[in-house]
Amino acid sequence: MNTHLGRAVVAVAATAVTVSLTACGASEEGDGRPGGPAKGDAVKVGLLLPENQTARYEKFDKPLIEKEVGRLTRGKGRVVYANAEQDAAKQNSQVDAMIAEKVDVLVIDAVDAKAIAGSVRKAKDAGIPVVAYDRLAEGPIDAYTSFDNEDVGKVQGQALLAALGDKAKDGQIVMVNGSVTDPNAKLFKSGAHAVLDGKVNVGKEYDTVDWKPENANAHMASAIAALGKGKIAGVYSANDGMAGGAIAALKAAGVSPLPPVTGQDAELAGVQRIVAGEQFMTVYKRYAPEAAAAAEMAVALAQGEKIDGIINQFVDSPTTKRVPSVLVPGISLTKANVKTTVVDDGVYTVAEICTDKLKAACEELGLK
Repeated sequence: MNTHLGRAVVAVAATAVTVSLTACGASEEGDGRPGGPAKGDAVKVGLLLPENQTARYEKFDKPLIEKEVGRLTRGKGRVVYANAEQDAAKQNSQVDAMIAEKVDVLVIDAVDAKAIAGSVRKAKDAGIPVVAYDRLAEGPIDAYTSFDNEDVGKVQGQALLAALGDKAKDGQIVMVNGSVTDPNAKLFKSGAHAVLDGKVNVGKEYDTVDWKPENANAHMASAIAALGKGKIAGVYSANDGMAGGAIAALKAAGVSPLPPVTGQDAELAGVQRIVAGEQFMTVYKRYAPEAAAAAEMAVALAQGEKIDGIINQFVDSPTTKRVPSVLVPGISLTKANVKTTVVDDGVYTVAEICTDKLKAACEELGLK
């Protein structure tokens, strides 16, 4: 993906999210914030996130959504939060609790997209609109926002091919995909295969329960034992946590130099591995536009407003056709653009990235 183009598209999407309620017919306040009926400002937004092993949810998504809900409601709106800790049954119980608390709208990032469908139906039956966040939940959802997940897989695949160059078929590729309970994992895999099939030799491929790094570590150790440590040309890992697990297995087996390894989420540890030369790339996803879209759609739905002016496309789930959606593109982050992505965007400071161990590598990259 062209990084500058990706940034421009995200900027346009973010701008559209900021102004779109005006297009829906709401009045515009002097502070540039869309107005809503006084009664509607005191909305309760139920926010259900799937787990806390991945750093993004607590560090970025939750505070960004809370901030945007506050902005959209003049500080009168309230976010009621729960984290399922990767437990689908627990998340279903959390939906029940939110219904009992009479939230005005639910924003759900599903642990298991299929298992949540019954709870989504319960919410709808109780008159509570549901916004699927980051993962396309099944059931009668009203709106959806995420990243263009098949494109994320393509970005990863293209980066891996670029790293391999003319040696793409000289060895075996190991593919460490995400959890089968996450519909995004299927899209990442599909996008990666669309780019890689026919251009590399896939020696081993795994789906990883719960996206856990320790499971990815076990997959990688198994692949090394089966293929031989000198035969692995590259590793497709669907996210940074699993990339860390896979790299640990490669290092434990004495693989040197390390093959190129992909990732996703631009977690701090992943960015540090990229600076160190252990991980080749990650997909940086600007969470602000995604969170802003979720908050704006949620507040609009809670206030009985239309969301036509907010969305940028329609997406089909296995149970619901033409779900109004906002999809945001991802960006390939390598050594070459650490500064112009996560540093310039204020996600991480140079001091956070550049530990004593990484100072020399950071200086080589101009990170000061």
